[in-house]
Amino acid sequence: MGVERLVCDPEELRTLFLFEHLDDEQLAWLCRDGHVEYHEAGPVFAEGQPATCFYVLMDGEVVLTKNSAGQEVEMVRTDHRGAYFGAWSSYLGDRVDQHYTSSASVTGRSMLFVLPAEVFATMIREWFPMAVHLLEGIFFGNRNSAQILGERERLLALGSLSAGLTHELNNPAAAAVRATAALQERVRGMRSKLKMMAAGKFDSAVLQVMVELQEEAAQQVGKAPELAPLEAADREDRIADWLDDHGIANGWDLAPNFVQAGFDTDWLEKVVAALENCDQHVLEGAIRWLGYTVETELLLGEITDSTNRISSLVGAAKQYSQMDRAPFQVVDIHELLDSTLVMLARKIGDGIRVVKEYDHSLPEVPCYAAELNQVWTNLIDNAVSAMGGSGTLTVRTYRENDCAAVEICDSGPGVPEEIRGRIFEPFFTTKPVGEGTGLGLDISFRIVVRKHGGDIRVQSVPGDTRFIVRLPLEHPAEAAAPTDAPATIEGI
Repeated sequence: MGVERLVCDPEELRTLFLFEHLDDEQLAWLCRDGHVEYHEAGPVFAEGQPATCFYVLMDGEVVLTKNSAGQEVEMVRTDHRGAYFGAWSSYLGDRVDQHYTSSASVTGRSMLFVLPAEVFATMIREWFPMAVHLLEGIFFGNRNSAQILGERERLLALGSLSAGLTHELNNPAAAAVRATAALQERVRGMRSKLKMMAAGKFDSAVLQVMVELQEEAAQQVGKAPELAPLEAADREDRIADWLDDHGIANGWDLAPNFVQAGFDTDWLEKVVAALENCDQHVLEGAIRWLGYTVETELLLGEITDSTNRISSLVGAAKQYSQMDRAPFQVVDIHELLDSTLVMLARKIGDGIRVVKEYDHSLPEVPCYAAELNQVWTNLIDNAVSAMGGSGTLTVRTYRENDCAAVEICDSGPGVPEEIRGRIFEPFFTTKPVGEGTGLGLDISFRIVVRKHGGDIRVQSVPGDTRFIVRLPLEHPAEAAAPTDAPATIEGI
């Protein structure tokens, strides 16, 4: 890199907007402790190096870039005279990290005014003591506010998820309790019928036929087809009429269970044929005993389904929270997405159709799984809010070069172009006061970009808004910057 030092002219410094209101003594002080230099096209400093100098562009063009997943991403490009960059936060001392937060380069021969970081810090503190106090208050106040509101955002999300999970768990738990109570009643009824059999009202041959029919009925329940509501209603009417025709009281009460188990009048005729020499009382007892068998199997199936649902919800909650798992791990990204959708099911509601377009050929992704779940939560929650309770939520995955890409899409009104560039800013929100902290997307950005070396961006037109997250399939190291680190920007 070619660097040529020049004599500093106080009057030339006065032409820069940063220094136009300084007096002669201050300008002379700047020229004494700083200097002007020409840089040939190439780098000025690199991201992560100790921040030793404060730079002001006097002529030429400067480009600031940040490293993302091994690639330099251009953040700023300007030829504006007086644009400043480098160790601009040196006046804060060791209370903040004093390393360059981006890389700087010039595109052609450019002239820069350069101040050593410690000189710039002294200048700011001595010349503008009140401004220093104000800037410190803004800097640290914003950082503390971000931390407090970030914690509140996580707690609010946790409360919402907990309420949703409680609701989701309550439904199958209540169903299991109801089914268990009904099962107890049916078992009592079966005991009564067994008592009647023991009294000798069924001979051994009939009893053997009854046991065979009972076994057939139990097996049939597990293979029952799913009927359309209209077809099921028609079949219930036919069975109820059949039961009435055969002198079995309250046939309408027995019919729904027989239909749900997949039986029709042909099967009931089979029961009659098996008991052809028995009187009406025995036939009715046999039908009711088989009805108890069918209902018992149905209730057991409902209990099994309910407990399986509870188990899957608990599993999803454990997957979502990454309980008992290492913070950094290699995971199937689809498991994280599925667990988040389960946790948000109540918030998504019945009015929103969820479409999953997964590329299951994607390799596993090295990541901080629990924090990525927070990203999915923020993006899905925003999508649901944008749709106002009705629409289509699409979750799509695919491979893009060396990254796994995840799209969270909604059919809402879209993000207006005039605010699209601000949505990842801390505290910026379009939600009404009290409904959003403006940190959800900022936190998501820091998790994806700063902690995973990935990328997150938005594409939006009315009816199709897509937040696209790209995650490297190879992570350079586990030790990435913490997500609650203060976000600094180059002053340019």
